[in-house]
Amino acid sequence: MTAFPADAIIAWRAANSRRVVVMAVGIVLLVASFAADLATGPAMLPIPEVVRSLLGMGTDPMLEAIVHRLRLPIALMAVAVGASLGLTGAVMQTILNNPLASSYTLGISAGAGFGAALAILAGAMIPLPPALVVPAAAFLFAGLACSLVAGAAQLRGATPEFLVLSGIVCLFLFQALLSLLQFLASPEALQQIVFWLFGSLMRASLGQVGVVGLVLLLSIPLLLRDAWQLTALRLGDERARALGVQVDALRLRAFILVSLLTGVAVAFVGTIGFVGLVAPHIARMLVGEDQRHLLPSAAIFGALLLSAASVASKLIMPGAVFPIGIVTSLIGVPVLGWLVLRSRTAP
Repeated sequence: MTAFPADAIIAWRAANSRRVVVMAVGIVLLVASFAADLATGPAMLPIPEVVRSLLGMGTDPMLEAIVHRLRLPIALMAVAVGASLGLTGAVMQTILNNPLASSYTLGISAGAGFGAALAILAGAMIPLPPALVVPAAAFLFAGLACSLVAGAAQLRGATPEFLVLSGIVCLFLFQALLSLLQFLASPEALQQIVFWLFGSLMRASLGQVGVVGLVLLLSIPLLLRDAWQLTALRLGDERARALGVQVDALRLRAFILVSLLTGVAVAFVGTIGFVGLVAPHIARMLVGEDQRHLLPSAAIFGALLLSAASVASKLIMPGAVFPIGIVTSLIGVPVLGWLVLRSRTAP
């Protein structure tokens, strides 16, 4: 039996320790951003008072109402959705072997947008509250988009190229149908559709946070169970098969979980871009390709990015809240540009 050199073992332990430190720092920054999200808004609150309120030690009834009824669902939703999008982006970039891939590449977001627009347009004919109908329709059509791509992949094989091409076809199909609905919509309905497509956390509730959080908590162990196989997949399909990985089954299994996570997240907050694209690149730059560390790190940094964007959306214009989708795009474009330039200039 071959013994590993002592230097290699020391280097491996040092790398693992560094990855743990990176995740710990990310969690600390996330906690700080979460507290800042609760403290910022039209009424600025002292962070120590917010912390006391969360610990059940608050004495001001108005502050208690602002923190627990208004801001806590929004802050928690930012963390849950950001973690979901960061995680799905890391998985998509792995199974498609494409650094520009995210959960929106396969048309899931476009399907959800069409479903939400259809529900808004037909709202008067459905005897249910819009707060229930719109997320349900968005989730159903996100699932339809996933089923179309997955069904095509089962017929032709779940290769990265075919998944991307199927997703592009699905993307353009639902974008065309969405444009048709916008053309037919009344000015009032069109305004609601556009607002939903911008993405917003303002309508979040604790019940919705519970749904997104439950799906996230159930998906993480399932993805981590395949962490070794996903890491092997980064070596290429042929090498992964040589190591005993069932590549097509792994790709479809991961795709289903990604679709579920994205569909649930998009259904409640609308379309939010760049988080699923940027967060995995930041995590990969800091912890490497080992999926055991990359997946949780991508979730942490995705939650941090969206939480920070939530804070920024309330500070851009005092008294107003920018749609979160616009803020993530404004933050994501320069960050992604810096990552691309850094990768091109790195030795």
